[in-house]
Amino acid sequence: MSAAEQEEPRQLILDLPHLAALGAEDFLISQSNRKAVDLIDAWPRWPGPAIALCGPAGSGKSHLANVWRSRSGAPAVAAASLCEAGLIELERRHAMVVEDIDRGIGDERVLFHVLNLAREKGASVLITTETPPGDLAIELPDLRSRLRGLPLVMIEAPDEALLKAVLVKLFADRQLPVEPHVIAHLALHMDRSMDAANRVVEAADRLALARQRRVTRALAAEALEWVRGAANQAE
Repeated sequence: MSAAEQEEPRQLILDLPHLAALGAEDFLISQSNRKAVDLIDAWPRWPGPAIALCGPAGSGKSHLANVWRSRSGAPAVAAASLCEAGLIELERRHAMVVEDIDRGIGDERVLFHVLNLAREKGASVLITTETPPGDLAIELPDLRSRLRGLPLVMIEAPDEALLKAVLVKLFADRQLPVEPHVIAHLALHMDRSMDAANRVVEAADRLALARQRRVTRALAAEALEWVRGAANQAE
């Protein structure tokens, strides 16, 4: 072990703004997700009664939807289980989150009526999806047209500042001290996604525990290779 590795790790600082924790996580803010955060903050002054929030897995859609739910009193309904009861809830609460429409829609006619009801009653609907609504295979023509016309807010792939901050937080959550140069190495070489960050940190944690070592650059690089290998096997 080198002298640099034997030194006490320097403190890593989260220097990005964040939304208050809901559940177990803080929501770190950078340019890649700023528009989505601004959307939540702008409610109820939205550009339309329904908004689509689009981003990759692990990007924070659910967290932001929960932030909005706490402010609006909206119930959350999985799009795949959407049924007539959703209309009753929307009329009662005047707000609703419809989650993951890219994973299937239980009843397309009900979703169409939800969007119409939001317009008629001045209610608010937040739709989450990994795929832009206009690119989805929707059978009902009226719904397909309505989804294509929704205001769309994208959460982009995390920029370098956000990715580093997320890595710092994930390691801190596991009580793993990590040097700044290890974070920089991972951020430079890993896939730029929240999902990849979670998998790399989990792999590093397992390796560190198995070998009774702290997370050095060499161990982090090994964790990164393990994650890549696992991804290749899954394909």
